[in-house]
Amino acid sequence: MIERSEPDLPKRAPKSIELDGRKMPFQAGETILEVAQRAGVEIPTLCHDPRLEPAGACRTCLVEVEGQRRLLPACKTPAQDGAEVRTETERVDRHRKTLFALYLTDHPQDLEVAERGAPNQLLEMAARYEAPKDWGFMESLRDNRDADRNPYIHFNADTCISCARCTRYCEEVEGVSAISLAGRGAETTIATADNLSLLDTTCEMCGGCVDVCPTGAMGEKLPLTREAKPERELTKVRSTCNFCGVGCQLDLNVDPDANEGRGAVVKVTSPPAGTTTNDGNLCVKGRFAYDFIHHDERITSPLIRNDAGELIPTSWENALSVAAAGLHGVSERHGPNGLGFVSSSRCTMEENYLVQKLSRAVFKTNNIHQCAAT
Repeated sequence: MIERSEPDLPKRAPKSIELDGRKMPFQAGETILEVAQRAGVEIPTLCHDPRLEPAGACRTCLVEVEGQRRLLPACKTPAQDGAEVRTETERVDRHRKTLFALYLTDHPQDLEVAERGAPNQLLEMAARYEAPKDWGFMESLRDNRDADRNPYIHFNADTCISCARCTRYCEEVEGVSAISLAGRGAETTIATADNLSLLDTTCEMCGGCVDVCPTGAMGEKLPLTREAKPERELTKVRSTCNFCGVGCQLDLNVDPDANEGRGAVVKVTSPPAGTTTNDGNLCVKGRFAYDFIHHDERITSPLIRNDAGELIPTSWENALSVAAAGLHGVSERHGPNGLGFVSSSRCTMEENYLVQKLSRAVFKTNNIHQCAAT
C-alpha cells in the first residue's frame, strides 16, 4: 500500500476586528454589537433584542468605523475582517448626549410618572451618559389606548419611544402581528387594526410586548391598578411555572414588606433572553395568572378526612402516611389492579416518571395514565 500524506495547507488566521484597540475574532454573520458584548464592551441600545432581527431604530448604538463617513449602528452592521471600530470617542459621546436629550424633550423625567412598573432604560442611559436635560419639553403627540378593555396589558404613550421592539416581538416571535406602528413622525404610536381592543385581535396575551419594552410604556395593568411598588423596589426570585410540564423559568417579583411583612408576589417577569430554556418567553398563564398564590381559598396545608368524613389540616408526614396506608389497604383487599394512578400534565417530566415508577415498581400495576395522553 502506498502511503499518501496530505499536503501542508497554510492555516488561515481567524477573522477579527479591532475594537477600541483590542483585536477581537468573530464568527461569520456576527454584528459589531455581538462582538462587543462578547468582549465585555458596553454599547447602549434601546431597540435591540437577541430574539429579534436587528432594526437600528433607536440609534443609540452608533459607533465609529474607520473609513466610514457616518456613524454606523452596531446592532445592524456586520463585523468585517480588519475593521477598526471605536465605541468611546468624542464624536460618539456627543451623538449619545444629543440623542438622549432629544428623547427627553417629550418623555416624562419624573420617576413616579415614567417608572411606575419596569425600569425605564432611557432615563438610566440618559443619566449614565450625562445627557442635557434643559432642551425644553413638549407634550407627547402619541395616542394612548386607555379604553382598551383587556385585563392585562396597559399602554402609556407618553413613555413610548417608537423603538418597535413590541411590534417586532409580536410579529417575529409570536407570529400574530396583533399590534403595529401607526401614524407618522412625532405622532407614531402603537396601535391595533381599527384601534380594536387587544381582546378583539389576534393577540394571545402572552405579555411579550410588556417584557421587551425598554421604557415601561407597555406595562402590566394589575400592579398599576393595585398601586404596587415599581419593579426596581421588588425582589426577584427565580422559579418554575407550574401551569404545564414544559418547565418555563420565570421570576417572581416579591414585595417583602407586603402582607404584614410576610411578603407578596406583585408580578411575574421573564428571565433575560438566552439564559433559560424558554428564552425569556412566557404564555398568558405563566405571566399573568399568579393571583392564586395569595387567594383566600388556596389550600396551604395537606388535608385528610376525620372519622366524620370532614377534611381537616394535618402535617405532610401524617398526610403521606395516611395516603400510603390507604393505597396499601386497597391493594391488599382487591389486588394490585384494584389501584389506578393518574398523573398531571402540570407536573414536570421527572415527577411524571416518579408516578409511573410508584405504580409499576411499588404497587405492581400498569394502571397508570397521564391526562395529556387523552
